[in-house]
Amino acid sequence: MFGRKHALLTLLALIALLSTALAASPASFCKCTCFTNSTIIHLDDPSPYSSKGSSKSDSSKSSGASFFSRAKDSKKTGRTCNDCNKKFCLDYNLPICHNAKEEDVFSECFQRDSAKDQAVVVIFIIATVSLLVYAAARPYVNRWQEKVKERRTYIPVSTQVDQ
Repeated sequence: MFGRKHALLTLLALIALLSTALAASPASFCKCTCFTNSTIIHLDDPSPYSSKGSSKSDSSKSSGASFFSRAKDSKKTGRTCNDCNKKFCLDYNLPICHNAKEEDVFSECFQRDSAKDQAVVVIFIIATVSLLVYAAARPYVNRWQEKVKERRTYIPVSTQVDQ
């Protein structure tokens, strides 16, 4: 009974982890190259620098309204690979792009593996290692089981002689 409960709980936990992995999407990054230096920007994170429609003078203001409007702009829509262009790199105000013109900037979008892909790889590795451990331990487990069987079938002989 305990074995079945344990197996059922393990299966449910695996299904729960798998469902969260299936819901995840791959992370998108924008590689901005200005002159000969490159910076990789995570597109899903809100910009720590200026957002669309704001400039350096906007970001230096201490007005609470401009802070909240920038926060709303960056949360409205997540950035995609379509947003990764020369203008995005220049508007991001990267130190490496200081005094750079559009012809000095090169942008490239790429995606890393999703959590789903990582989960598949981890599950495959765990399954492979488990099968290897089982194959290595199987002869020892079989010998142990045979010894246990022999002990169960052993009936001691009485030392007292009937007279």
